[in-house]
Amino acid sequence: MCELFGISAGNEIDAGPWLQMFFPHSEKNPHGWGIAHFHQNPAGRAGYGILEKEPVKAARSKYLKERLRQGMRASTLLAHIREATIGALEYNNTHPFQMTDDSGRCWTLAHNGTVFEGTLLSRFIEAQEGQTDSERILLYLVDRINRAREKKLREMPSPEKRQASDYCPAAELTAEERCRVIDQAVASLAPGNKLNLLLFDGELLFTHTNLRGTLHSCHVGDTALFATVPFLTGSSSRWEELPFTSLCAWREGVQIYQGSPHHHVYVEDPEKIRSLMMVYAAL
Repeated sequence: MCELFGISAGNEIDAGPWLQMFFPHSEKNPHGWGIAHFHQNPAGRAGYGILEKEPVKAARSKYLKERLRQGMRASTLLAHIREATIGALEYNNTHPFQMTDDSGRCWTLAHNGTVFEGTLLSRFIEAQEGQTDSERILLYLVDRINRAREKKLREMPSPEKRQASDYCPAAELTAEERCRVIDQAVASLAPGNKLNLLLFDGELLFTHTNLRGTLHSCHVGDTALFATVPFLTGSSSRWEELPFTSLCAWREGVQIYQGSPHHHVYVEDPEKIRSLMMVYAAL
């Protein structure tokens, strides 16, 4: 399976040591690697991100080796190593994926899982750049955010009310509102699908899992680490499973939101995976 690694920190840290422990797992996930790393502006909030990825095995990437040698400072980070099930070994199928919503907020997603019940995502096939169901998940989530923003704008009283295409700061979704929208959207996607997610909106890092034992968190000082497969942290901190079938949101290493469990548990079915891969192979 693919693997995820994420960081949410109170301050910028050198993520290099953690990444040096994560990327050797590419021996079992050889079909691409990616990192999205975000830095703090003087006000202390995550202000911009850099996306770096290649559709090659991380252990064989000369570029990645040099990047890690230089060090990589970040306050928030999402990393992914891919074991391809759907989609060719191409840049556009390599995680993480990024998309900007109608307010100009950039969303970044890394996904470990498979979508079998894709009715909600099918209308995004023409809009995506690659072929993966993971990219369609991001398109769906951002669409839900845009719809919520449009609804908030329509319900604003005059004279504040404007057309949805105009910029209106008062119509921007608050952190609490974004949590609720993403929570409901993920719950709607969860039935029948494996959704291990790391999602960053420039302020909040969202986490979600609905397969037991496949997404964990660990706190080292004011830094929260997330990984599908725990590794040694060099401290007394211990890895724990993330809340099951519940969306969580983190800001600067602190959990600030936990949704109610949706109870849509994914159960591994190798036959369903083989059947799905045969369908895509025939396209």
